[in-house]
Amino acid sequence: MGRRLDIDRLLSQLETAPQALDPLYVVMGDEPLLVTEATDGLRAAARRAGYLERTSLILDARGDWSAVIAATQNISLFGDRRLVEVKIPTGKPGKIGGETLIKLAGLTQGGALSDTLVLVGLPRLDKTTRNSKWAASLLDAATLIELPAIERAELPRWIQQRLARQNQQLEPASLEWMADKVEGNLLAAFQEVQKLALLYPEGKLSPKDVEQAVLNVARYDVFSLRDAMLSGNPARALSVLAGLRAEGEALPLVLWAVGEEVRVMARIAAMTAAGQDLSGAMRQQRIFGPRENLMRQTLRRVPARTWPAAVQHAHDVDRLIKGLKVAGRLDDPWEELARLTLRIANAGAHA
Repeated sequence: MGRRLDIDRLLSQLETAPQALDPLYVVMGDEPLLVTEATDGLRAAARRAGYLERTSLILDARGDWSAVIAATQNISLFGDRRLVEVKIPTGKPGKIGGETLIKLAGLTQGGALSDTLVLVGLPRLDKTTRNSKWAASLLDAATLIELPAIERAELPRWIQQRLARQNQQLEPASLEWMADKVEGNLLAAFQEVQKLALLYPEGKLSPKDVEQAVLNVARYDVFSLRDAMLSGNPARALSVLAGLRAEGEALPLVLWAVGEEVRVMARIAAMTAAGQDLSGAMRQQRIFGPRENLMRQTLRRVPARTWPAAVQHAHDVDRLIKGLKVAGRLDDPWEELARLTLRIANAGAHA
């Protein structure tokens, strides 16, 4: 039988024993934040363990499933171990896909993929699908990280746990207040918790501090930067960015506003490229209302190939903020953030 881990046990295990990786992992869930955390943790552990070659495939029932087995059999020119990621956004691989997943499970159980780590990404499966032959075979062979949906009633406790990770505490009434302000949205809650780490020291936070952080006008300034970038208004985006810099806004907070939006757009673009309905992808990423309309316009304007490079660009800016050199990037992270913003704001302008 495969193993079962929750995300906290997974991340703890990867940190304390980074070399002890299993050959097959399945990350299953619908919360984009938790899926991203689990997947990023496994990728980082794989790199540390020497899995330096990575193949990423997004497939559904109509996909080319022969590419999955081929990716596990290709011989690396440099003898590197390989990480093969197979994402199935619909959770429906079809007949050929199901047969391929059964074969993949058998190969990993039989020890035939000694230099390959396989990571399969799935949405939450219903009972019927979970009992299908392909799902049963896969879950029997894999280490399963099943990610729960965090409902509104559970959100204050979740916020409390995340604050504890950064050595901050908040009284119950303020936890409830935060949960109300983010309207039960897990990603928004995560972003607010990150802001508190940027703005305040460790220890107990006062309700006033939290309210100022969450309702701070600067929050809407960074959001107006995001909106100018997505709407294709480079002059406005650079003007807002210059104003934030002049006012001494925390650079990590500004990068968060830009980078998180880029990552969400990249995920939606990948999901639609794999054949998923755009409206369904938007709902899965918790995008609603005016923001959904803006993102639809951006997806029509910006070529799909732009998003993976923009995600890497955001990672590079983060490294610059931490004082690390990045080949091909400017030394000033503010200037490099401006280049990232323009990458999106100008995309498609001359198409």
